[in-house]
Amino acid sequence: MILFHGTNTDFSSIDLKKSFPFKDFGQGFYLTTIEQQAERMAQRKSLTFGGQLTVMKFDFDEAVLKTGDLNILQFESTTTEWAEFIFKNRNRALHFHHNYDIVIGPVADDGVAYLIDRYQEGSLTSKEFAQMLKYRKLNNQYCFCTQKAISYLKRI
Repeated sequence: MILFHGTNTDFSSIDLKKSFPFKDFGQGFYLTTIEQQAERMAQRKSLTFGGQLTVMKFDFDEAVLKTGDLNILQFESTTTEWAEFIFKNRNRALHFHHNYDIVIGPVADDGVAYLIDRYQEGSLTSKEFAQMLKYRKLNNQYCFCTQKAISYLKRI
């Protein structure tokens, strides 16, 4: 499987300490199977932080997902569990931390962030929250959360 990472600078080693916390699936190295999605992320980072638009390409043997060697959480779609997991990871007050090596699932975009805020304030139930998320145009993301998981990525 080919995975893409969009950023504003090229680098040769992945340092999880440089990853931003409070993202959809927590602190980690985020990739996607969609090259255009990685390009959009690279553009956004370049405009925000400067640097040069960079899309890195990695090979990942997806057979590893089935070996049991890694602790993996996968969301096939926007479910209540997916929404609550994102809520916990993005909420700075909760100090939430999971122990997954890789988390896979849909991306929560800015519209989803708005829905998360409404859910947090209590104006949406978890069922309403999950239902509203089903109508969002979502992309995919792979979050490599540990060095063990990152060791399975090979830069192309």
